[in-house]
Amino acid sequence: MRFGIRTLDELSVRGKTVLCRVDINQPVDRDAGTLKSINRITACVPTIRELSDNGAKVVLLAHQGSDIEYKNFYTTKPHAKVLSDLLGRNVQWIDDVCGPAARQAIRDLRDGDVLLLDNVRFMSEEQTLFETKLHLTHEQQAKTQVVTKLAPLADLYVCDAFAAAHRDQPSLCGFEQVLPSAMGRLFEKEYCTVSSVMEQPERPCVFCLGGAKISDAFLMMQTVLDRGVADTILTGGLVANIFLIALGHDIGKGSYDFIVKSNYAEFFERAKALYAQYGERIVLPVDLAWVESGERREAKIGEIPAAVGAVDIGHETADAYRRIILNAKTVFVNGPMGVFEQEPSEYGTKALWQALADTEGFTVLGGGDSITATEKYKLTDKIGYICTGGGALIRFLSGEELPVVKALRHGSTLPL
Repeated sequence: MRFGIRTLDELSVRGKTVLCRVDINQPVDRDAGTLKSINRITACVPTIRELSDNGAKVVLLAHQGSDIEYKNFYTTKPHAKVLSDLLGRNVQWIDDVCGPAARQAIRDLRDGDVLLLDNVRFMSEEQTLFETKLHLTHEQQAKTQVVTKLAPLADLYVCDAFAAAHRDQPSLCGFEQVLPSAMGRLFEKEYCTVSSVMEQPERPCVFCLGGAKISDAFLMMQTVLDRGVADTILTGGLVANIFLIALGHDIGKGSYDFIVKSNYAEFFERAKALYAQYGERIVLPVDLAWVESGERREAKIGEIPAAVGAVDIGHETADAYRRIILNAKTVFVNGPMGVFEQEPSEYGTKALWQALADTEGFTVLGGGDSITATEKYKLTDKIGYICTGGGALIRFLSGEELPVVKALRHGSTLPL
């Protein structure tokens, strides 16, 4: 076991039916019915291949799309095609989750077969509102439809969805209550990698925090500073803008208004308190950029025009950040430095990502926007480790015990 959780090395799967929860949630081109990215699907292929090669009857459970509104639901059918291509073998698919058709398809599987069920979020107990309003215990989750219908058909449960490990839902936490369980290869790799960053990072250890997910960034920042994990934190995006405004700098009315409109003004006091306590370890931009008439403009802090909205760090800041990254032994990145999707405001992100590629330190990158930027700049092979998790990664690095980790530890105690 690792961290109190079984690994695939401890399982004998030949002839057994294995329920395997994966996270293959990807952006979808609805008009074409295709996936815009396949990075998460590619990441879970080693676990699926290992189970199939060893003679398991593999049943894949996965979600697709945000579940806050029904219009975000989407089928997993395109994912089956991608998986078939990546595995070099047919991946069956059925437009059912746990109904009679799905259960019969599971019974009909032969050793080595792989079956992908449809989007588990078509089931009410797999939706966010179900999770956040009812707060079911893991024992209660084991009594929901998804688990009671599918668990009797299976011998083992494997979770390879580290990216969803912060979710508290039956397909992630319920099966471990009734089936012997283990983590898949991707889950194991990600858990071990982020654990090493938190527990024994080579130093200097630098965290680069940007993007627009402010609550996650501040939660993680507080933890890694309190625990002495981060020697230096480089700030960008809205994270940096909030710090600058909190410390009394005028970075443009557009910047301030956007933060207030986004309901992030509450973080001004948190930023001020954090900087008062750890200011020597928090690095803020010395210049910022905005876009005017389609052209990039830059100015030092204190010289930014009153009406503009900052959308990127400036050249001087990017150069300083690059030097810090090149001298680091461990670099963790979550969130871009600005609006990297547009050419006039991508310089800061592009410069930092090139520094990540050039540094000899170990680099760990996580979060959807960070992965998108890495793919845009074709630097995937230059990053030490890319974590598929966003919310799960943030919560893990904030010191929180993830629901799925807790469930897997319980499932690892059930006899094989």
